Amino acid sequence: MKLGIVGLPNVGKSTLFNAITNAGAQSANYPFCTIEPNVGVVAVPDKRLDQLAEMYEPEKYTPATIEFVDIAGLVKGASKGEGLGNKFLSNIREVDAIVQVVRCFENDDIVHVEGSIDPKRDIETINYELILSDIEILDRRIDKTMKLLKGDKKYQAELEFFRRVKAVLNEGKAARTVECTPEEAELLSTVSLLTNKPIIYAANLSDTDFQDGSAEGNPYFAAVKAIAAEEHAAVLPICAEIEAEMAGMEPEEKELFLSEMGLAQSGLDRLITACYDLLGLISYLTAGKPEVRAWTITKGTKAPQAAGKIHSDFERGFIRAEVIAFDDLMSCGSMAAAKEKGLVRSEGKDYVMKDGDIVLFRFNV
Repeated sequence: MKLGIVGLPNVGKSTLFNAITNAGAQSANYPFCTIEPNVGVVAVPDKRLDQLAEMYEPEKYTPATIEFVDIAGLVKGASKGEGLGNKFLSNIREVDAIVQVVRCFENDDIVHVEGSIDPKRDIETINYELILSDIEILDRRIDKTMKLLKGDKKYQAELEFFRRVKAVLNEGKAARTVECTPEEAELLSTVSLLTNKPIIYAANLSDTDFQDGSAEGNPYFAAVKAIAAEEHAAVLPICAEIEAEMAGMEPEEKELFLSEMGLAQSGLDRLITACYDLLGLISYLTAGKPEVRAWTITKGTKAPQAAGKIHSDFERGFIRAEVIAFDDLMSCGSMAAAKEKGLVRSEGKDYVMKDGDIVLFRFNV
């Protein structure tokens, strides 16, 4: 999974990226300090995997990973090549989902590229440039559909749908706000529209607002929540400053720090959870002495396709999946005890995988 972190210059985007990836992207108080996209690969925290590692003492421990891409700051005119526009648009096109950092704090020492704090304006600035790019792409698809329509009337409904999407874009709204039937949503996914990508608005709050729970009284945060609701997008309150403070801490020190602040999870953990929910992802687990490992799949994936994540031969020669729920294995204390209690199930090709399934795939090629 590849997530693009975007935002206007000086909203805390690279500070947040540095904190959650420890990748050391340059962070400075001027626009365009991030010119090439910085990439950081982050392990997905999963306590279930830790418990399996304690049980099996494996030679190898492999968590699922997420790739974060810190994309250069964007300004007005990006769709026409202003600033780092073309580079920005090509980089964002390659990600699975967008994390847009929005500044929701006042600080006279950190210059805002527009001279004032206004989350609604900032979101609209980025969305406007993405919408302009999308209109150009959609126009090409509409032209293609019109040519196909001359030879086959079945393309009439497709043409009308794309024109409806364009009308929404022309109103300055993202493609993800278009109300679609499942068939239309599938059709829309065949066009590479930037504003149809899943998005999380990361509302970057001051440490005071974030710690004492007064975020709900922050008018900037309220503005971001309202936009997210309208767009069917997710919103996540976060404090890049606090995340930066935790970045260099040892795990025990970090846990103590979070506990003192009354937080159950770090911003990274909450961001990963939000991204999994947004993209409809779950993890299944494989466990044994050689390796314990987490595998990321989409909700609704059937056993053979899940097996294919490990190797294409597993899917091609799939026979069955031996499955046990994580909680059942933990309550029994060992796989042998679980088998004695009949908790290890044999599932066939139609089995839909569940989050936390521990699986051994049987196959023959």
